Amino acid sequence: MKKIIALIGIAGALTFGSCVKELEIDPVQSIDATVALETAEDLESALVGAYGIMHQGSLYGTNLNLVPELLGSEDYCQWRGTFQSFRQVMNKSMTVDNAEASRTWIDAYRAINIANNVIANLNKVADVDQRAELEAEARFIRGILHFELVRLYAQPWDATGANNGPGVPIAVTAVTNESAAGQKVARNTISEVYAAVIEDLRAAELSLPESRSGTNRFRGTTYTAKAFLARVYLQQSRFADALTRADAVISSNNYALNASIASTFTNKFTNETIFELYNNDQNNAGTANDGLTTFYASMPGIGRSDVRILAAFANLYEADDERNSQLIYIGTGRRPGSRQCGKWTAFGQNIPVIRLSEMFLIRAECNLREGTAIGNTPLEDVNIVRRRARASERTDVTVDDVILERNLELCFEGSRIHDLKRLKLNTGSYPYNDPLLVFPIPEREIRANSALEQNDGY
Repeated sequence: MKKIIALIGIAGALTFGSCVKELEIDPVQSIDATVALETAEDLESALVGAYGIMHQGSLYGTNLNLVPELLGSEDYCQWRGTFQSFRQVMNKSMTVDNAEASRTWIDAYRAINIANNVIANLNKVADVDQRAELEAEARFIRGILHFELVRLYAQPWDATGANNGPGVPIAVTAVTNESAAGQKVARNTISEVYAAVIEDLRAAELSLPESRSGTNRFRGTTYTAKAFLARVYLQQSRFADALTRADAVISSNNYALNASIASTFTNKFTNETIFELYNNDQNNAGTANDGLTTFYASMPGIGRSDVRILAAFANLYEADDERNSQLIYIGTGRRPGSRQCGKWTAFGQNIPVIRLSEMFLIRAECNLREGTAIGNTPLEDVNIVRRRARASERTDVTVDDVILERNLELCFEGSRIHDLKRLKLNTGSYPYNDPLLVFPIPEREIRANSALEQNDGY
């Protein structure tokens, strides 16, 4: 695998905001890459800063959830807001200066660079176990963000192909000065990026703690690393590996489905969420008019109703399914009268990134594809999810049934286009590997770094 000495011809890659010593658990704070990291406390604060970047609208605060839904919007949802950058995503008409493509790339590498700075300063930590845990958390952050980048800015993984097309640059060395940031780096192959993601997440699962408590619950654990590995392996059609990780998360008994699916979104850090990012009423993407609630909600005084749910998708639910009655509603605020997603209704709500129900559905799909019943039968795993939703239980189940259940359960949580791509399914008339379903490499990056290759179609 190619090692990248320094990443990013990005003008803003170095200055990340407030001093590390002032950092608290706050979704909008981060650190300056040039600040010396001298103690274990400094390194831990730096990692909290990386999570702070991940909370922003450019990443899990909005884009890593919203843009995969808009890319697969046909017969599903419609963007009708005034932000042309999101309209371009839905219409598959992005330009090289698309704001969403630019800010997602920039902020993902900002957070990755913080992780790399932590790894570069691990020699400041005397305690071996503490040093291993800090490294594992940095690699967790680095791994999941490289995974998100390669899924958006490169062609999909092909389980039967060589995957030697251009992926994204792998950043593994800290950038702390402008001369390093200005070095020319090329894109690693898709295969190399996936290998780096897996290497980081496998290291993370070995040394992260099994659980977090109190205000640290937004941080990674061994089971969040396993859950992301299940996603990565599923994206690669490595079903046996995905099955092992999903079953390990379920079998840990650290998590349980909530009695009500709506409570998973209205309450904070419930038993169901495996990885959840913290928001509050003062600090969240929505306060900058750029959050999931801002775009999805239509209630008096809340939301712009920029994303509406199309009837073709809403009609897939049974009438008594609580995912229909509780999480789809008719808007009464902006643009009243249209179907809205009830998962995102409060600016200060937390953002569940991975939930236990996804692990049940991964286990069900992989057991079906492998002809096994590890942990449980596929039928029972699907019915566990359906019973919680008060939907009718199935008497038998196929892979197609599991895929439908994923659509019903995980809608508007950032999995739409990624599922279509791994299953090689069209979205409307666009084939799964259409270049228009891939984000452009930001124009400012191409101009600053002549070694970067632009994606086809741009």
